[in-house]
Amino acid sequence: MELTIQNISKTYPNGVEALKNVSLKIGNGMFGLLGPNGAGKSTLMRTIAALQDSDEGTITVGDIDVSKDKQSLREILGYLPQEFGVYPKISANDLLDHLAVMKGITDTKQRKEVVESLLYQTNLWEAKDQKLGTYSGGMKQRFGIAQALIGDPKLIIVDEPTAGLDPMERNRFHNLLSEIGENVIVILSTHIVDDVSDLCNNMAIILNGEVHLVGEPIQLIKTLDQKVWKGLIEKSDLVEIEKENDVISSRLYLGKVQVRIFSESPMQNGFESVNPEIEDLYFATINGLSIGGSE
Repeated sequence: MELTIQNISKTYPNGVEALKNVSLKIGNGMFGLLGPNGAGKSTLMRTIAALQDSDEGTITVGDIDVSKDKQSLREILGYLPQEFGVYPKISANDLLDHLAVMKGITDTKQRKEVVESLLYQTNLWEAKDQKLGTYSGGMKQRFGIAQALIGDPKLIIVDEPTAGLDPMERNRFHNLLSEIGENVIVILSTHIVDDVSDLCNNMAIILNGEVHLVGEPIQLIKTLDQKVWKGLIEKSDLVEIEKENDVISSRLYLGKVQVRIFSESPMQNGFESVNPEIEDLYFATINGLSIGGSE
């Protein structure tokens, strides 16, 4: 199955152009949609999920036209939105059972098997009778994935799933996502670079409502081979360095500033060539540097 997004645009009543002529083709497996807050990621996710209509363009999932047949789309969709609320006084087991009924699983025995399987899969079995209001942030996110998997969906959307999680819960969540399988389309929308580098075989970078870069991370990174240079400079030298070079990123390190620079020519003055990373792709793109691989 393939998700095809063609020339999608969306402007909100307040005049904000959230999406501008976005086109993507997404096949089975993990696809990372990477971009800063406000880039248009959540707008695109809600549009794909048929929660809002675009102004222009079409979205198809297999042979389903999302704008014309929203019910068919919902039957194959699993969705974990950025803001995922739970009923705090209901147990995970009872709420999953209720949601399974709403998904059309009316046979009691079948529903019990589905719910138990999801609780084991998301490592929530031991906490199945706890009230959801007592769950940690990571447990709530794992419950969110459990509800998204009800009904064996063919398209799964997770929007900013690891924001606010501690490193251990984030690692658990990554492991869970990686186990979902390659026979479904999984879209991971995030501003956290490591989420994409850890999980996704394909990715796109979206900025100001437009897709700026799309492809396989490994191939995209190769476009930066021998073009990323790292150096440690004094804080007072940063402004001059930024004037004279294409700075990808900079951060404080041991009282100085560690700078990564995009340059096709060898650099001197203590800068060394380093292996490029997805983070370099990301920062170079949002800083407006032309690095290849763009749409």
